[in-house]
Amino acid sequence: MQYAYPLLAIFIWAGNTVITKMSAGAIHPAEIGFYRWLLAGLLFTPFMLKPLIAHWPMVRPNLGRIFILGVLGMAVYQSLAYFAAGLTTATNMGIILSLMPLMSLAMAIISLGQRLTAGALAGAVLSFAGVLVVVSNGSLAVLLDHGVNLGDAMMLVATLAYAIYSTLLKKWQLKLPPLVLLYLQVLVAVVVLFPLFLISPKIGLNLQNIPLVLYACLLASMVAPLAWMQAVVRLGPSRTTLFFNLLPVMTALIAAVVLREQLAVYHLVGGVLTLGGVIVSERWTTVLGRA
Repeated sequence: MQYAYPLLAIFIWAGNTVITKMSAGAIHPAEIGFYRWLLAGLLFTPFMLKPLIAHWPMVRPNLGRIFILGVLGMAVYQSLAYFAAGLTTATNMGIILSLMPLMSLAMAIISLGQRLTAGALAGAVLSFAGVLVVVSNGSLAVLLDHGVNLGDAMMLVATLAYAIYSTLLKKWQLKLPPLVLLYLQVLVAVVVLFPLFLISPKIGLNLQNIPLVLYACLLASMVAPLAWMQAVVRLGPSRTTLFFNLLPVMTALIAAVVLREQLAVYHLVGGVLTLGGVIVSERWTTVLGRA
């Protein structure tokens, strides 16, 4: 039963990558990004106002840090993903997103003083090779001639933003209840994305895109984080993080069924290399260099 929580979160987030792809053309990226967090904020507010007031003495000195976390983890990461969805496939997005744990590990080594391990070095090489295979469509000659697809590049930047977010979250260790911190970041996303929403073209809400907004808000923004928090409590952070490795596989399977995306050989090769790199980095913990 305890494994149901991380599996549910990963399944919802994998589905959200497909929903993000489905939103391309159905609603402007700035619209769904803003509506998603606005609705989440409205639904959270009746339950979170009292805890927020109770913890305000702890919140106030950390407002600057909370703002940075909200910008990176909520606004930049997901907004870039919505823009990327119009230019690349959900399968590519899922494989690129699987780099996030390795990026976080690299940043922990750089900024948190974590020791470099043989697995981290070997995993970085493997995962980098895997992403090169995916973004080049299996042909490095094409990559050299034409460069990286803009959608894939946006997804790489989005993944990097979330990796920085995860590193700062670990570094700052804000002593706030997880739900209060999540609620505050949602509010930051609403404020930051509002100007972009105002100046962007509008398609408007309709019967086609309202379900996409509801999925992104109710499931991806509320249910999945709550399930992930429960998984961390029950399994611990390290064991829970391992389930993130299932994200590209689930995303590819859901995209194949829902979007009829064809899995090419380069998707399989790139996915295996990227996922293998992450697993190697987590399992091969021999420290390099002298203490």
